[in-house]
This record gives sequence, C-alpha cells and structure tokens, in this order.
Amino acid sequence: MSRDPHPHPHIPAPSGPPGPPSAGVPSETALLSVHAAVVFLAAAVIGLVMGCLVFLHDKSVPAAVATGLVAAKGSVPVLHKLIG
Repeated sequence: MSRDPHPHPHIPAPSGPPGPPSAGVPSETALLSVHAAVVFLAAAVIGLVMGCLVFLHDKSVPAAVATGLVAAKGSVPVLHKLIG
C-alpha cells in the first residue's frame, strides 16, 4: 500500500446551529394568493376582450377603455365565487 506523500489535515465540520427545517423556502408571505391572482388575471382578460370588441365596433378609445374597466370590475365578484 502506498502512502500519500501529502497527508490532508482533518477538517472539522462547521459547528454552527443547523438550518431551519424549511431551508430554501422564503419566510415572507406572498403578496397575493393563487386564487386572487387567477381571479384578477381572468378579470383583466375579460376587460381586454370587451374593450377590444367595443373598439372594433365604435372606433372610440375612451368608450373601449371605459367598457373594459367596467367589465373587469364587474367580473371580479362573479369570478371570485365561481373559482372559489
């Protein structure tokens, strides 16, 4: 058996406290829940579709924006109940 000409010194293990059991998981809470994000995303899509349809019909940007905002605002409670 050949001996290692350059012996490695014993390297001690770190003696710090062990990490929390949920290491790697952020400790901060999310800004929005998944449910709220889905509801708002669906409401935005509905508002965009309604706004685009009104713009294609009337060629009026203010009317399209107003319709899109009203459609998005009106769809949030309905989507909240449906997706809940």
